[in-house]
Amino acid sequence: MAAPPPLTLKRSYRSVSSLQQFYSGGPFAVSSDGASLACACGEEIKIVNTSDASVLASLDGDSESVTAFAFSPDGCFLFSAGHSRLVRVWDLSSRKCVRSWKGHDGPVMSMACHSSGGLLATGGADRKVCVWDVDGGFCTHFFKGHQGIVTCIKFHSDPNQLLLFSGSDDASVRVWNLESKKCVAVLEKHFSPVTSLALSEDGQILLSAGRDKVVNKWDLHNYSFNMTIPTYEMVETVCIIRPGNCLSALLEPSGRRKPSSSAPVYFLTVGERGIVRIWSSEGAVCLYEQQSSDVTLVSNEDDMRRGFLSAVVLPSDLGLLCVTADQQFLFYCPMKSAEGMFQLNLYKRLVGYNEEILDMKFLGDDEQYVAVATNLEQVRVYDVASMSCAYVLVGHTDIVVCIDTCISTYGRTMLVTGSKDNSVRLWDVESRHCIGIGRGHMGAVGAVAFSKKSKNFLVSGSSDRTIKVWSFEGVSEDGDQEIALKAKAVVAAHDKDINSLAVSPNDSLVCSGSEDHTACIWRLPDLVSVTVLKGHKRGIWSVEFSPVDQCVMTSSGDRTIKIWAVSDGSCLKTFEGHTSSVLRASFLSRGTQFVSCGGDGLIKLWTIKTSECIATYDQHEGKIWALAVGKKTEMLVTGGTDALINFWHDSTAADKQEAFLREEEAILRAQELENAVTDADYTRAIQLAFELRRPHKLFNLFSHLCRRRDVEDPIEKALGGLGKEEIHVLLEYVREWNTKPKLCHVAQAVLFRMFRIFPPTDIMEVKGVSELLEGLIPYSQRHFSRIDRFVRSIFLLDYVLARMSVVDPEETILPRNGERPLASENGVADEQDASQSNIQVDDISCKDDTGKSSTCTEMDGMTSLKKRKSSKSKKGSAKKINPEEKILPSNGEQHPLASENGVADEQDASQSNNIQVDDISCKDDTGKSSTCDEMDGMTSLKKRKSSKSKKGSAKKVKLTKHKNNSTISVEA
Repeated sequence: MAAPPPLTLKRSYRSVSSLQQFYSGGPFAVSSDGASLACACGEEIKIVNTSDASVLASLDGDSESVTAFAFSPDGCFLFSAGHSRLVRVWDLSSRKCVRSWKGHDGPVMSMACHSSGGLLATGGADRKVCVWDVDGGFCTHFFKGHQGIVTCIKFHSDPNQLLLFSGSDDASVRVWNLESKKCVAVLEKHFSPVTSLALSEDGQILLSAGRDKVVNKWDLHNYSFNMTIPTYEMVETVCIIRPGNCLSALLEPSGRRKPSSSAPVYFLTVGERGIVRIWSSEGAVCLYEQQSSDVTLVSNEDDMRRGFLSAVVLPSDLGLLCVTADQQFLFYCPMKSAEGMFQLNLYKRLVGYNEEILDMKFLGDDEQYVAVATNLEQVRVYDVASMSCAYVLVGHTDIVVCIDTCISTYGRTMLVTGSKDNSVRLWDVESRHCIGIGRGHMGAVGAVAFSKKSKNFLVSGSSDRTIKVWSFEGVSEDGDQEIALKAKAVVAAHDKDINSLAVSPNDSLVCSGSEDHTACIWRLPDLVSVTVLKGHKRGIWSVEFSPVDQCVMTSSGDRTIKIWAVSDGSCLKTFEGHTSSVLRASFLSRGTQFVSCGGDGLIKLWTIKTSECIATYDQHEGKIWALAVGKKTEMLVTGGTDALINFWHDSTAADKQEAFLREEEAILRAQELENAVTDADYTRAIQLAFELRRPHKLFNLFSHLCRRRDVEDPIEKALGGLGKEEIHVLLEYVREWNTKPKLCHVAQAVLFRMFRIFPPTDIMEVKGVSELLEGLIPYSQRHFSRIDRFVRSIFLLDYVLARMSVVDPEETILPRNGERPLASENGVADEQDASQSNIQVDDISCKDDTGKSSTCTEMDGMTSLKKRKSSKSKKGSAKKINPEEKILPSNGEQHPLASENGVADEQDASQSNNIQVDDISCKDDTGKSSTCDEMDGMTSLKKRKSSKSKKGSAKKVKLTKHKNNSTISVEA
């Protein structure tokens, strides 16, 4: 025996396909190529792919239900109307409503589009017929005449014949001429509402069908009545079979038609009987009739809810589409039987609405099909690949609640179902017949389970609180005859309803879970009690034996999952995580993992050894009642109250490979980013940093570029190509940088460039921009307030220099670039001229005690100087200030305030000029000069008035720095 493959724990599952509700009954439309359907689903419009029943698009209509549909001839537009009285035009490429207008005074009940695509005809419950210009949205024709609701409407098949036909529930058909805008004929031969109209290819014959169980044939040359064809059923749809269609190719008569006679018209009818019949207008002969209906006729007194509701002849070789009353789309293709007879073969069944999913199980070893129990009397079997309902098992008289499957000892796939009709049915999947039925329960059968080893018995549990063991050894292998199953053992197991059953892998035990909060283990085949599992606080919804260990798992309404030892009934582990009742739980990975689903709509993947939930999936909008696990592939299928069936595949290996590829791609992109920085391609570097989501690298790039003085700003060039999503990400980064004082300068620089590049309208379109701006504004205001305080504090330097008589704004203009200062003739500067001049000090020679000049470092920031008053100099600590020598602070010291009278004149100081110091030449004591670097900031100096004029035309300022006492002597 070959060794099993190594065990790999599952890390993730992925929903690869789903079967959802797309048709809730009512109107539908087929595209011109037959590839898609437009279906009414509540208040929405679903565009469905006919190949696999996948929903291509969902169009959100208004709050009212849809009553009529029509495709444009090219399939690019869809027209819809509903109880809201609005006619809407949908662009199927963009899936948006491009035009709408109010159509009628009541709901639009029928709709048809002209072959040119430019005209749309609508018939409403207000008894009116309107023709609309599609591009303009205005009414071109308005017809009155019907005495009832307009039920069907149709344009003439010849585009040159501007005729419109309408049928009503007043049992009449009216012909409207679009050129004369008048009713040219009224065709009255029906005695009940007209349900369908059909035109021959040459446009000379009109067929009308009604619920009076007849089809009338009309000659359009003179609008005369030709014949009545009795159908003996209420006809919902009549369709002309055009020459060249796959249906007509198999209907060519052999020697029936006379050479001189005209070609007969072939047509088909569908109605309440749920069968397709094909007729010939020559002699009103029925050429073909289905022997049995593929429609499950519900037991309803209302005959209108039974059988077919509509039929459409599909283009090319797609065959025939019929729609049933229980929201099913049946696709037929014509073929010749072995005897050479014409017959219709059902090759696809799309179910538009599954209602509530109660239970599901995979069929066969290849797991190609899945059996689904819904709120119906039938069991639907779906093909996993095509999402088509392969067949339906019919036999129960009430809702099927539970199902289970197995492969018998003779290799046939078998299915057992339990229903609310108190019976258990055994089905042969290959023959699709019921081969056994077990009766004896006094209540609804809520749980069934096959034996796992011998596969010759099954167990059922009911709301009558009993468990029965049924043997099907006498069932014939051919599966053609239904026999009665015999109960081998019966036991009153619980005090309340039994919800779940499970048989052990060796067929020696059976476990039952009940609403009485307990699970019981029984020995087979006599149903002797082994142990009772007590510990749950609510009813138990599912039980399952481990495939490798002697333990059993239970899930309960108390939101917990427990694993119990079979030997003594002790609880080994308890798992908590669901927020509602845990309805299903099944083992995975040879008993090392399990998956659970509950009333919260969540699916959770657990590892038993670590007792942790490693993955949670939310794909359902309601309770998940059904969970099926494939034995070979361990594929999952889930379904619940939302009528949605999801198929899950193990994506552990795929996710690991994708993570490896993402990591490899990230490394390559990171290297590309470093190469761009090295090559000084900052635009590309910024783009890569955005793509890689590296805010720290992005900040370093912005910080480096903010210090550069390039003609072309690479930041603006990089930001110009950002989309709205990237702008949102950048604003998040800027908001984070702006909260830190060390990073705020770069954040403000980037923000300034963003507001300069993008207009406000584009920024306001960014999703969530209001929240981002709310986080930016308070910190930006704080930063600007701090800078404003710095600017105001630097005025202290101006004040100190003025009070020390270093600069006299009224008399002295310092030279620039070696020029002599300017002075007035009388030594007094004109105040008006002084107030209009900007004095810039370029070079000031500073020396220390040695006469050696020193170089000052560049000042990047603005120095904040605080003021203080000094009324009296302190002895021993203050230095004597000569008229020719003033004390200035050294680097890092605070400037003192000095004036002749000890009081600062704030008014005079506020009127001083702005003097910018560009370059200061400093000398030390040795007389050697050094050049100071250019100061980036602007030093604001204000002038003050001098009460006494000073003699002399100009003053030469000499600043000498003393190294020992850190003072500067000023000579005037």
